[in-house]
Amino acid sequence: MKSFIKYTLATVVGIFLTMTLFTIISIISLAGMMATEGMSAPIKEKSILRLDLSGTLAERSDSNPFAALMGEDNTALSLEDALLALDKAAKNENIIGVYLEGGAMGANPGMAQELRQALVEFKESGKWVVAYGDSYGKTAYYLSSVADSVLLNPEGNVDFGGMASQIMFYKDVMEKIGVKMQVFKVGTYKSAVEPFICTEMSPANREQVTSYLFSIWTNMLKDVAESRNMEVGKLNSLADSLTMISEASVALNGGLVDKLCYMDEVKAILREKSGLEDEDDDLVFASVADVAKSETLDEKVDEQVAVYYAYGEIVQSQGTGLGMSQEHQIVGEKMIKDLQDLREDDDVKAVVIRVNSPGGSAFASEQIWREVCLLKEKKPVVVSMGGMAASGGYYISCAANRIFAEPTTLTGSIGIFGMIPDASELMTEKIGLKFDVVKTNEMSDIGTMARPFNEAESAQMQKMINRGYDLFTKRVADGRGMAQDSVKLIAEGRVWTGEQGLNIGLVDELGNLDDAVAHAAELAKVEKFRAVPYPAPDNPFEQLLNQTKGGYLDSELRELLGEGYAVYSLVRNVKDADRIQARMPFEMNIQ
Repeated sequence: MKSFIKYTLATVVGIFLTMTLFTIISIISLAGMMATEGMSAPIKEKSILRLDLSGTLAERSDSNPFAALMGEDNTALSLEDALLALDKAAKNENIIGVYLEGGAMGANPGMAQELRQALVEFKESGKWVVAYGDSYGKTAYYLSSVADSVLLNPEGNVDFGGMASQIMFYKDVMEKIGVKMQVFKVGTYKSAVEPFICTEMSPANREQVTSYLFSIWTNMLKDVAESRNMEVGKLNSLADSLTMISEASVALNGGLVDKLCYMDEVKAILREKSGLEDEDDDLVFASVADVAKSETLDEKVDEQVAVYYAYGEIVQSQGTGLGMSQEHQIVGEKMIKDLQDLREDDDVKAVVIRVNSPGGSAFASEQIWREVCLLKEKKPVVVSMGGMAASGGYYISCAANRIFAEPTTLTGSIGIFGMIPDASELMTEKIGLKFDVVKTNEMSDIGTMARPFNEAESAQMQKMINRGYDLFTKRVADGRGMAQDSVKLIAEGRVWTGEQGLNIGLVDELGNLDDAVAHAAELAKVEKFRAVPYPAPDNPFEQLLNQTKGGYLDSELRELLGEGYAVYSLVRNVKDADRIQARMPFEMNIQ
């Protein structure tokens, strides 16, 4: 017994000491991260800016040092950093060119188009761009087609075979387990609810998806055809044979790539372009993050044009959305406070709100809209639409002095819906639970899981949805200087591209973030200014404090469930989300 106690105590002490040591090492590591946060290393001579096109393209970098400590790999490329890096690289004498590493990048079309334009502008500096990939997905090739030389592995392929949008429907699965969605909506094209009440696309949804999908594809074809000196029709015909299972020779013979070669040959090409004759001299690559943080010689000025990043699902309070729990959110309470601070900051002469959002809470969208109006009373407000600024994302944009969008930005979707699960069959018939109730008023138990809405409650709910839709269209009409009836003709929840939105009055001008910033400065009548991003990123300790409960388990579930995680997350979150939603479909799935 004494030996048992001795060994047990030794084990406990050992575990305690190990945990203590790990904690100390983690704190030291975090301290080092914080100490180096924002510090820039000098860019070496003959450096090549490398862009990895194999991960995802995110609006901003949401780097998590704790994920790094746990060995989790974040392959997201920050669009904010990439645009800044390309701009600085064009002006930095130590950077001689850009190297694009092809892959299967995931990105919505509007963001990809903005990054591609930045690559085009980089080339205008006279420096070179080389792309190489073992294979190219659609987005990666779309970006890489800008390059002076597009190189492909002899055993690789170019997947540029057109675009598709596939929707998964959950109605039958939910009914099997005894759950039905009670849906209330306004808008013929408001399709976010269809996966829960239908088994196939409605004719209206098929119409709008076809419309914006062909609009996006046409823009991509025009851009690639111009860079590759091809005819759009020829390129579109080639697309029929350019899939993930096509041979490399198809892309070469079709003129989409310039050469088939292996990695060692690519390095030789880069060495030649770098002017490296000595075999002992290594290629020097600079990361996007390092170049983005590098110092500039720009004159320091006090006057600012604030660039406020609003991206993700719109929610009133942190963690109450319908999307995946670890996705970035536009938190209404926080954004309102941030805009108030910008309104009172005398150094900020104008504000550009960078919107990349599918929408979300109608209530939160209305509150943000109000704050945008108050901000506009004091200084110019310009909106730059990213990949999407639709539904609630358009709601918070419509009051701006001017709206810029990419041709392939998804916007519009002016409509709202309410969606409440009815699990009474699951609970009473499948599980066998029984319920009884005492209530003081007719609707005291409205929204309970034990029963569906009755006729009177459904009528009240639909009335609320109708009122919300009328308010939404009025906000758009007032902001865009249109008659409300005219807005309703292009509303109905329909999704438009930025190019289409320009033609119907939802967008003022096609352009990128830089264009929006320049216009905001012009409205503010300032010539010398700094474009300053807001809000500032959280430091490592703030990131720790902001981690949600069960974050680790959530990440494990995401990995375990794969594509099914979206369904699980939605069902789990619907009870906490706002009942009235102004948002796009939960899964756009454009590929």
